[in-house]
Amino acid sequence: MKVLTATAVAALAAATAFADPVAYEFDRGHTEISATWMHQGLSRQSLQFTDYEGTLLLDFDNPENSTVDITFNLIDGLWAGAHHDRFIGHLNSPDIFDTAQYPTAHFVATGFETEDSVTGTMTGDLTIVGVTVPVTLDVTLNRLRDDGTAGFTATSTLVRTDWSPQVGIYAPVAVSDEVILTINTELEVAESDAE
Repeated sequence: MKVLTATAVAALAAATAFADPVAYEFDRGHTEISATWMHQGLSRQSLQFTDYEGTLLLDFDNPENSTVDITFNLIDGLWAGAHHDRFIGHLNSPDIFDTAQYPTAHFVATGFETEDSVTGTMTGDLTIVGVTVPVTLDVTLNRLRDDGTAGFTATSTLVRTDWSPQVGIYAPVAVSDEVILTINTELEVAESDAE
């Protein structure tokens, strides 16, 4: 009996170790992706990304097996609040994002590191206006519920001129070159993996 039990436990451990990552989807009602910057040294302003699609295959036991690949629609996927149409039109123009030629931004994770399974870093490549720059996000797993729902906060400081002088327009005096990217999200197990 002890041999059978030990064998069953070993088989279960092996199955867990080689389990496939689980597919997740954004809970869009509880996800906010924003970028903030300083305006003329006077105040922080912000922009939200509202239209995004991606592949989220997460392995909480072995994060290095995870896949994160997200595409952001810049043409219709930006929200800025006051003077929205004028500001978004300016961002979409050839002066900055030139969305007629580059309608999307694209992030692909290249690595995950954590020592406690709660906090860590996610490195990846972020492509804007056809230029790819490596970035690092500080990630916190806020909670992982029994049903698989997961809540994360991730932040990174991006330097606009790393992509191009065009993306870094008005830096550093009128608009800070540094932009703080903040992601607060709740992720739900995709229906295909929930069944």
